[in-house]
Amino acid sequence: MADYLKVVYGEGVRPHTDYPSKLVKHLFDSFNMEAGMKILEPGCGRGEFLKEFKNLGMKAVGLDMSEESRELLSKEDVKFILSNVEADDRLPFPDDSFDVIYNKSFMEHLERPDVFLKEAQRILKPGGLILCLIPDWESNYITYYDDFTHKTPFTKTSLEDIYKMCDFEGIEVIKFRQLPIVWKYPYLNYFCAAISPLIPVRTKNNFLRWSRELMLVGSAYKPKD
Repeated sequence: MADYLKVVYGEGVRPHTDYPSKLVKHLFDSFNMEAGMKILEPGCGRGEFLKEFKNLGMKAVGLDMSEESRELLSKEDVKFILSNVEADDRLPFPDDSFDVIYNKSFMEHLERPDVFLKEAQRILKPGGLILCLIPDWESNYITYYDDFTHKTPFTKTSLEDIYKMCDFEGIEVIKFRQLPIVWKYPYLNYFCAAISPLIPVRTKNNFLRWSRELMLVGSAYKPKD
């Protein structure tokens, strides 16, 4: 059976761009991350986001079930662990190991995201940050199962609730457009919202697609005590 990354995220399908560097710098600044912090990315895929965190001085560790990930990251100075989060039930790290756990387009692939979040809470240091970027069901439901590996849809409310159930605090979930120009000029969100009903559902134009489709950005912290 072909590897998921080769089929869905192959270079011919989704070529590399400068988007990972822009997103990572935006998140790094927005959530007060610092060089020297230790960060884990479960479901790291091709590793392009993890490499950008490393370029900002963070100690980067990747985890994925894909052999393709291991091959890609073997060429980089990034520690990688081959592991299936759900099959193993337990993340292969001791308690209080990481300052930050980041994942993007990962939790919707899990049948039991609460098991992952409980493990994430365990391996975060007290006061550590978890940052999950997940497709927003409300704006993506028509195309959500174009990816047959999607298992668990999330809304703003459900992401807030699962964080609470897994004993995180300082929870915040926002809706987010994957358009760097909107991060710089937030008022453009109104323009994107106005044109979104007119945009074809499966448009190939990235500006139009990301004007219509939203991500959830959920941040929360492990209690310090």
